[in-house]
Amino acid sequence: MSESKNNAAITASLLAVVVLWGANNAGTKWLVAAWPPIFTGATRFLFAGAILFAVLRWTKWLGDYPNPTAGLYRQLWWRGGLSLAAYTIVFCWALRLTAASHVALYIGASPIWALLVEERPRPNWSSVRRYGAALLAVTGVLVLFWPALKNSSFNLAGECCGLISSLCWANYNHQSRILARSVSGVEVAANSMWMSGVWLLPLGVVEIFQHGVTLDLPHVGVQALAVLLGGVVPYAMWNSALRHWKTSRVMLFINFIPLTTTTWAHYVLGEPITPTFCTAMVLIVAGVLVGQMDWTKVFRQPEGF
Repeated sequence: MSESKNNAAITASLLAVVVLWGANNAGTKWLVAAWPPIFTGATRFLFAGAILFAVLRWTKWLGDYPNPTAGLYRQLWWRGGLSLAAYTIVFCWALRLTAASHVALYIGASPIWALLVEERPRPNWSSVRRYGAALLAVTGVLVLFWPALKNSSFNLAGECCGLISSLCWANYNHQSRILARSVSGVEVAANSMWMSGVWLLPLGVVEIFQHGVTLDLPHVGVQALAVLLGGVVPYAMWNSALRHWKTSRVMLFINFIPLTTTTWAHYVLGEPITPTFCTAMVLIVAGVLVGQMDWTKVFRQPEGF
């Protein structure tokens, strides 16, 4: 396959991912209103990872499965499983405490954090542009935070969890890219998911003993759809893209998730679209675009001063 066709295929797969994750965010928001948040994330990733791992291990649908070395296996537990588990905790609690559109917008700022990790400050225009983009994104985050600081009807804890989930998501993607140098992206996704489920399961059991869980058909059905269409399918495509593109380039597509999540949440859950959200979205998306676009090609100017 030519590079242009390969890039087009990756782009199409990532667009499908953001649509599925938008629906998944809305579904998770509905679930965690009744289910314990950590239990919700733990069982989802445990089942999704087990399914994806079984497909990898005992079929040829996704290629051959190379048995990882003991050292690599440890890396999968710590870099993949633990980092995804940390993200899952704060993400599910954020959805429990604040609007799904807000959480998605915080996640939308994560490409900036990935970009800053990839490139340290340097005395040139490129570095100034990237850190200026980060300032725009942070301004957008502050716009979301401001009502929570002024108005008691906004949940400050939820907004904080949303921001932390953004940082954790950037870290998970960074760790996944490191792991993808040694194993396939799909293998990273499969192992990270079931391993994160194992990390989280004890906390999920504690939640059940404290609060109980409603195991009726609607909740179990939504969770089953989330396992397949919010876990197995999109994580396999996402981690495959991370194997071919830089983390910051792949994460650029995260900017579409606030739009897909807000659309799903508005029409399915009845969440309002507020002026505060719209302002913050413009600032964060502008920051990511400024940070990601190659302005030397746009204006034909050198990167250095």
